[in-house]
Amino acid sequence: MMKNIRIDRTGAVGVLTIARRERFNSLDVETAQDLRKAGLQLARDRDVRAVILRGDGGVFCSGADLKYIARGGDGDVAYLSPDARPEVAGYGRVFKQILEYIHSTISEIRRAPKPWIAAVDGAAAAGGLGIAMACDLVIASDRATFEWAYFKTGLTGAESTTFMLPRLVGFRKAMELVLLGPRLGPHEALEIGLINEVSANVDARALELAAKLAEAPTAAVGVAKSLLNRSAGMDRLDTHLDAELAELARIANGPNFAEGIEAFLAHRPPDFGAE
Repeated sequence: MMKNIRIDRTGAVGVLTIARRERFNSLDVETAQDLRKAGLQLARDRDVRAVILRGDGGVFCSGADLKYIARGGDGDVAYLSPDARPEVAGYGRVFKQILEYIHSTISEIRRAPKPWIAAVDGAAAAGGLGIAMACDLVIASDRATFEWAYFKTGLTGAESTTFMLPRLVGFRKAMELVLLGPRLGPHEALEIGLINEVSANVDARALELAAKLAEAPTAAVGVAKSLLNRSAGMDRLDTHLDAELAELARIANGPNFAEGIEAFLAHRPPDFGAE
């Protein structure tokens, strides 16, 4: 049984739901582990021919759970230092623990020989944006928003965002989204190619598309996706995810993230300094 992740089936369509609405569908370690478990299950089940990824309660996903990280996480993280070097004291080790599972899920989504559809209702921010962007198609509701958001707490990007954005919207627009951090509505996101479609009933539309894709020739779909992945340089995704994780963990151990997370919890603007 998974506490905050739900799997449902409609014929050959699998539906993976992040169900942690009280924390804006953010991911602590347990939820990230279960997301990976559910992602692997749906990606490798031959009877599932298309997958929908969604969030519960009018929120898609807000990324890693900052309140959980501020508490220092829980459990033993020694396994994250396989060369037996001690972990650097700071928030980076907890981020690393969460991102290991999220990044593994994203990698599995891209490798899966079947289409994944993100059904985005409400906010997709930081890691939530990355998870959505890693899917093959993105359908958004009228109230969906998309925001890079990492700079708000003094962080670098992760969860595939710095890899996917330039491939989806172009280099110059990706720079704008990262450096200026606008919060995009669904029609703005559609206009720049960040998503595929806006729908008044996002879950129904995602299910309609997934059912159509589930009737397509599975082997041909998988090969076509693999060829498109290769043409877009997706074979470099895992290496880039490793770099994102390492850099974010390093920055999370610095003073600006300490200020950023304190400001976040206090609901005040951060006061960042030079590092």
